[in-house]
Amino acid sequence: MKTVPRALCAMLLLALPLALHATPIEDSRPKMGADPAKITILSPKDGAELDAGESYPLEYVVVPGPGGDHFHVWVDGERGPGVHTLQGTYDLPELTPGEHVITIKVVDKGHVPTGPEKTIRVRAGYK
Repeated sequence: MKTVPRALCAMLLLALPLALHATPIEDSRPKMGADPAKITILSPKDGAELDAGESYPLEYVVVPGPGGDHFHVWVDGERGPGVHTLQGTYDLPELTPGEHVITIKVVDKGHVPTGPEKTIRVRAGYK
């Protein structure tokens, strides 16, 4: 059986504390909230005329930004459930006749708004 020379063992033992305290290599993968916040509502468009009594999909892309965990959709001041999918569609409730305000607000894990939000206004009517 071969033995490791004592000088090599001593060198390894002396280097071990340095290796344990070395700065880790940064993970280059994108992190949630690492990019600046950006909210895009693709449809319906701001000012759209919609049919009353119908439900429409809200098509969106959300980059939550620093501190953001997820977002909520507000329709006329009523908050919907939390959404964690950063791109997709959200089913809006059936709209009554009149003007409606639809807002996406980015929030943290405690549901506290972090600042980024986007609002559109639509009008629903009967044909």
